[in-house]
Amino acid sequence: MFGTHDLSVFIFSGLLLNITPGADSLYIITRSTSQGWRAGMAAAFGICAGCYIHIFAAAIGLSALLAASAVAFTLVKLIGALYLVYFGITLIRNSQLSAQPVEPLAPVPLLTIFCQGFLTDILNPKVALFFLAFVPQFIESSSPNKALAFIFLGAIFSFNAMLWCLFLAWTAAHFAHITRRHRSLPWFTRTLGGLFIFLGLKLALSKQS
Repeated sequence: MFGTHDLSVFIFSGLLLNITPGADSLYIITRSTSQGWRAGMAAAFGICAGCYIHIFAAAIGLSALLAASAVAFTLVKLIGALYLVYFGITLIRNSQLSAQPVEPLAPVPLLTIFCQGFLTDILNPKVALFFLAFVPQFIESSSPNKALAFIFLGAIFSFNAMLWCLFLAWTAAHFAHITRRHRSLPWFTRTLGGLFIFLGLKLALSKQS
């Protein structure tokens, strides 16, 4: 269909990749535990919107710049790493322990959460490189319109990712309700903050491949 092959294998492989923990998943969990299901849903929509930017950019060849240019890759990588580290530090600073349950982050508009989720995804050059490396494997070499095939597969991947992200948001919001009753949410938030810092440093130290 649309010049693709092994569609079932692509879908199964994509689902396995979607459930792999990363910065996107952590951001959804963070917002879901701090502001509930709606905030997690906004974060999921923002992340998937960023994913579509990568898809269309790769389909028309722009993301290939990240694979070919060490300077472009390093620049985007460092910006994304700084953003993740900053967000992790913010989480830790805002999760001071007290005798009463506290919220890990001050409530913010859903549009702000959407934009932050968008930035979390789009500022990660590894996402662009992933699409360039993974999706073409399922496009027929004889396809007359490889860009259309790329967009078609990318849309399938993103749709499945959205379903997983929404499930993750709901689960995290439910978990937060339980931890909040046991006054353990601040420690959970500090852990998330530490993970964001770790991912940011890992991204900063990653090599172009």
